[in-house]
Amino acid sequence: MAPDPNSASGSGTTREETSVKVPSKDPKKRDEKKDEDLSDEDLALKQQLELYVERVQDPDPGLQKVALESMRQEIRTSTSSMTSVPKPLKFLRPHYGTLKSYYETMADSDLKKYLADILSVLALTMSAEGERESLKYRLLGSEGDIGSWGHEYVRNLAGECAEEYAKRQGEETSIDDLMELVTQIVAFHMKHNAEPEAVDLLMEVEDLDLLIDHVDKTNFKRTCLYLTSAARYLPGPDDMLVLDIAYMIYLKYEEYSNALQIALFLDNLQYVKQVFTVCDDMLRKKQFCYIVARHGITFELDDEVAADDEDREALQEIINNTKLSEGYLTLARDIEVMEPKSPEDIYKDKLMTVPSDPLSGGSSGNWLFKNKEHGKASAAASLGMILLWDVDSGLAQIDKYFHSNDNHVIAGALLELGLSIVALALLGDYTDKEDSSIRIGAIMGSELHMLIRYKLSPILSDAKAPLDVIAFTAISLGLICVGSCNEEVAQAIIFALMDRNDSELQEPLTRFLPLGLGLLYLGKQESVEATAEVSKTFNEKIRKYCDMTLLSCAFAGTGNVLKVQNLLGHCAQHLEKGETHQGPAVLGLPWLQWQRNWGLKWQFVRWSIFCSMGNKISAGQFLWHLVSFAYQTQRLSHDADSEVAMAAVISLGLIGAGTNNARIAGMLRNLSSYYYKDASLLFCVRIAQGLVHLGKGLLTLNPYHSDRFLLSPMALAGLITMLHACLDMKAIILGKYHYVLYFLVLAMQPRMLMTVDENLKPLSVPVRVGQAVDVVGQAGRPKTITGFQTHSTPVLLAAGDRAELATEKYIPLSPILEGFVILKENPEYREDH
Repeated sequence: MAPDPNSASGSGTTREETSVKVPSKDPKKRDEKKDEDLSDEDLALKQQLELYVERVQDPDPGLQKVALESMRQEIRTSTSSMTSVPKPLKFLRPHYGTLKSYYETMADSDLKKYLADILSVLALTMSAEGERESLKYRLLGSEGDIGSWGHEYVRNLAGECAEEYAKRQGEETSIDDLMELVTQIVAFHMKHNAEPEAVDLLMEVEDLDLLIDHVDKTNFKRTCLYLTSAARYLPGPDDMLVLDIAYMIYLKYEEYSNALQIALFLDNLQYVKQVFTVCDDMLRKKQFCYIVARHGITFELDDEVAADDEDREALQEIINNTKLSEGYLTLARDIEVMEPKSPEDIYKDKLMTVPSDPLSGGSSGNWLFKNKEHGKASAAASLGMILLWDVDSGLAQIDKYFHSNDNHVIAGALLELGLSIVALALLGDYTDKEDSSIRIGAIMGSELHMLIRYKLSPILSDAKAPLDVIAFTAISLGLICVGSCNEEVAQAIIFALMDRNDSELQEPLTRFLPLGLGLLYLGKQESVEATAEVSKTFNEKIRKYCDMTLLSCAFAGTGNVLKVQNLLGHCAQHLEKGETHQGPAVLGLPWLQWQRNWGLKWQFVRWSIFCSMGNKISAGQFLWHLVSFAYQTQRLSHDADSEVAMAAVISLGLIGAGTNNARIAGMLRNLSSYYYKDASLLFCVRIAQGLVHLGKGLLTLNPYHSDRFLLSPMALAGLITMLHACLDMKAIILGKYHYVLYFLVLAMQPRMLMTVDENLKPLSVPVRVGQAVDVVGQAGRPKTITGFQTHSTPVLLAAGDRAELATEKYIPLSPILEGFVILKENPEYREDH
């Protein structure tokens, strides 16, 4: 009788037993199974390599040499292009330990070096993590071409070199042999379109100077592009050292415009002068002047820059922006936004520039007297906005207001003068007047003029000067000497702060004193440390505000993560009675992050966190919310807290400044109806509407230019000053100091591309305008814009736009097509018939 197959006993096997496969414990059988899975070709290669391993250990040197050469050839062939682990490396894995052991028994010879080369490559996939055996055997091997083993091998070596360098630096041992290998790796990378890898390695081994010897005409642009991009993510002073190397490379290959931009980024006027001096092409020097003028710094030319007086005068005129008004009007005419053509056409009663009325006793500007007291100052200064940059007709329009009997009108005229033209002597004559409004008008009008600093400094120590005069003097000195770390001015402001009594320290205008101090160190990072230590001795009512202001100004545009965390820490605190330091802390967050494109998005996240902590949002604290989420700001513009609502309205204007954005304009129109009974909020709405339609959509407040590489210190300082004033809207903007809004003029620039010929006359050419594409690290000549449209210059450039010439007939003298760009004819161009 047959046994029951389901029975647990008996001679038959169970169902479970038949399904279980017991693995073989014999390694030879496992290897045989693997060999069965290989193709005939792979099996033959495996057997051949195993034979080479045996022959390498043969006592006959001749057999050893043949085996090593054959093994080298197999490995080199397979590693030249690696998409997966090469088969020779896979088949030699079991023999790696055997070859290492035999290597240790060999006498010093060329054969031993050949075996070291092979072990170095095998270690690419077989070495234990952290052992750096690939580097170890490379240094023990022959001095052959490392590139013959493939890109992946060279990259692995570079990584191990960086680790070994750090180890040796800690042990203070020699790095000479390591640096020889680094030189070989860098040379290989630079010849094979791997400039980023070469730069990264040299930064790891702290020898970036070596890069200058390995760049050539084919790769220096990609190399410098990576250097300038990498600098944004490096701590100081490494970021400055990286940019120094880029500057020297650009000079070496006579890319002077690029070198100038780096010199401006470094704020190194010696480098700026060097660029002007080494270049002997007057046309290119004119292009340099346009770049310097857009950056907004004071730069006086001398005989070394241009020996000829006429040439020097022509260059200085460009730097002083005397050509800006002409180009701006050309742009307005070309895109047909000149209507109405004059201020008289804007208002039916010819409000602004009406001639003197004989029937009223010859008094000029009767429209001014429809305003009350300090309102006359802003009204008179508004004409300076219309005449902005217009030197020719500016003084003739303004002169009549200096003959007024009303001090407020004279104060406005002085501010108007500073906005529209340069008149140092005239402004300086009014800084010593007794009337505060006249003095403030002259002081604010002088903010762009370095020479008048010596007239303003003594005002800070004047015991009889009222607080508002002291405050505006501090701000103007900070703007005149922005980013200069001027010790004399810093001490004057510090002493002025120490001289304030308790009641004055509680005044809203007092915040301008720490701000003036902070502007002296704008973007200068650690240079502020000494002044920051002194600020700890200030009265406790202003100490924290001063600390936050100094910190946010000194690290503006740096992206310093530690400082961002510091500011966030203060934002999270619950305020004690009378504390106001969270205002500059929140304002400082976007300034620090402006350098990073993603930084602006993070500001909204931080702002949301800050709100969710239950803190009372003080007036204007979300004014830093400049460029994102207009709808969130619109919601806040209906807040029950009037100060929050006012700040939100101003923010809407700043978000859409100069864009003519229809949605934001619609929001503001609705707000004007909503707040028609509230004079204060309606005033804010009108200001915001003016900002959205800034220059009829031709202007921008963006402090960044040159493809977002350069940050204009003067433009940023103007924005910062206005935002600090908005921290107490009711006392300053809505009080009698509404003219602080004119500080925004410092940031106003045409967002245009104006191409001119060699005689600096407008030249219309086709250009492609599209969204900028980041091409850092890409080999070849990748497209730098996408989604472009072709237009004829002059054209407007929106945020994030980039332009390139759509014709080869001309060569631009600027690497970045923004602002004024000089074109010269291409001698190699031929018309395509």
